[in-house]
Amino acid sequence: MHIAEGFLPVAHCVAWYAVSTPFVVHGARRVIQQAKEHPESRLLLAAAGAFTFVLSSIKLPSVTGSSSHPTGTGLGAVLFRPPVMAFLSTIVLMFQALLLAHGGITTLGANVFSMGIAGPWVGFWFFTLSNRLGWNRNVGVFLAVALADLSTYLVTSFQLAFAFPDPVSGLGGSVAKFMGVFALSQIPLAIAEGLLGVLVFRLLTDVAKPELERLGVLKPTLVEQAVR
Repeated sequence: MHIAEGFLPVAHCVAWYAVSTPFVVHGARRVIQQAKEHPESRLLLAAAGAFTFVLSSIKLPSVTGSSSHPTGTGLGAVLFRPPVMAFLSTIVLMFQALLLAHGGITTLGANVFSMGIAGPWVGFWFFTLSNRLGWNRNVGVFLAVALADLSTYLVTSFQLAFAFPDPVSGLGGSVAKFMGVFALSQIPLAIAEGLLGVLVFRLLTDVAKPELERLGVLKPTLVEQAVR
């Protein structure tokens, strides 16, 4: 992630487009609904998209045909739920492919699935789990942002392994090789992105607390409810 233009076989490109399209269409509808029902949240929507664009544009060379970088999708998933990030990530990845030669149009479906669908859902699940366990909200945000990043690269490893299985060890061996190379740069990047996500979330809490409460992001945790 981002998988480069022309790197995947045509059949794989078509398959990933087919898998990702329903999520993106649903996400577009959720964005329109969010903008209509809560016009005041449009600026925050734009900020979530910009955050994803800036972080995912930081490119570090990694596995041949791919690159390592932060993804920026976990924070948006916490703020607006994962479907919205499927649509915002598609816009981000299209701009990067067309303007920055980062990723590609043929591989867009695969990149959207890993960064815009799988990552946000994993991050949001861990944020929800953290809240249910009564952990500090900052812990939940850190887990959401960091694990959205790591899960993106886990999915990318499988995508590359499906396209290029190891001649000897097969799919499993290929996944292990891709994950091993990614891990060298991605684990520290995910930790750094998680810490950055916490700082940004705390800043948003200070300047946009009423809006976050309307979005349901600042619901009291179990510990806070017990104290009350």
